[in-house]
Amino acid sequence: MLCPHCGHMDDKVLESRQNSSGSTIRRRRECLACGYRFTSYERIEEKPLMVVKRDGRREPFDIKKVERGIRITTEKRHIGQETIEQLVQDIEDEVVLKAGAKREISSKSIGEVALRKLYTIDTVAYIRFASVYRAFDNVDQFVEEIESITHKLK
Repeated sequence: MLCPHCGHMDDKVLESRQNSSGSTIRRRRECLACGYRFTSYERIEEKPLMVVKRDGRREPFDIKKVERGIRITTEKRHIGQETIEQLVQDIEDEVVLKAGAKREISSKSIGEVALRKLYTIDTVAYIRFASVYRAFDNVDQFVEEIESITHKLK
């Protein structure tokens, strides 16, 4: 490690400690050239979760985009703030689990997770989200989706 005082590359570690969560290691070091003592920190750097869009582009997963969609579809519905926050957290947790070690997931999979979670909370919000996510372009698609919900509820 480069000494911040003299720029020499050789040092020795005097002490190492983990933080309480185990995600960071703090190391006290001493430069072998000038004797300057300094602290360094190590932490795991995870690859970002990437979303594979319909057109093949990849972009980092942003739960705020999903949350924005959920908030729009639940607008003027009697759904509490805590319920929405828990819903968004549940969606994020499932998406991360589905992506697994490869750290990639399709936008379609994210949409399906959101739809499944929304369905359990509010069917009107579900229809609103589905209409945008599945790009409904005529009334027949709305009717088909509503009929499929009606059959599931019976």
